Amino acid sequence: MPFVPMTGTLCYVWDKEADTVLMIRRNARPDDDHFGKVNGLGGKLEPDEGIVASVRRELDEEAGISLDELSLRGTITWTNFGPKSEDWMGFIFLVTKWTGTPPESNVEGSLEWIPRQRLLAACEDDEATRAEADLPMWDGDRHFVPLVFDDDPRAFHGTMPYDRDEPKDWIYERL
Repeated sequence: MPFVPMTGTLCYVWDKEADTVLMIRRNARPDDDHFGKVNGLGGKLEPDEGIVASVRRELDEEAGISLDELSLRGTITWTNFGPKSEDWMGFIFLVTKWTGTPPESNVEGSLEWIPRQRLLAACEDDEATRAEADLPMWDGDRHFVPLVFDDDPRAFHGTMPYDRDEPKDWIYERL
């Protein structure tokens, strides 16, 4: 059976000077599959929309900013993901230049500038360090978020099968 995923983008907007990352705390709609989680910005591609056009649209819709510079950091396939057991193909970007000032919130939740070191601490293997960071993220995010911010110029390409809310594996390579 062919893999027919939903296609989406996920962006991490990094203010290098302040060393903070713009994240959304999904706290506006209790029916949201991501309710209670902190995540990057992004969403599903619309029909006849390219990947970069989707990034531009999502950043405008979610944060009121215009994209000036981004880099593709990786791709991930998620299978059996979340409460609806969906299959996804995600394009993961790092945004380092933009125009505009994000509002404090949008229809999905609060927008927050989180110190990058706190975000990376939430990805550590040590549970006490993760708990101290106090960022409720998808468990699988801790595997790839550090790759978004590392110095390796190569994109990562991975797969992360889920059993609804729990990641079962993480396999990736860089090219």
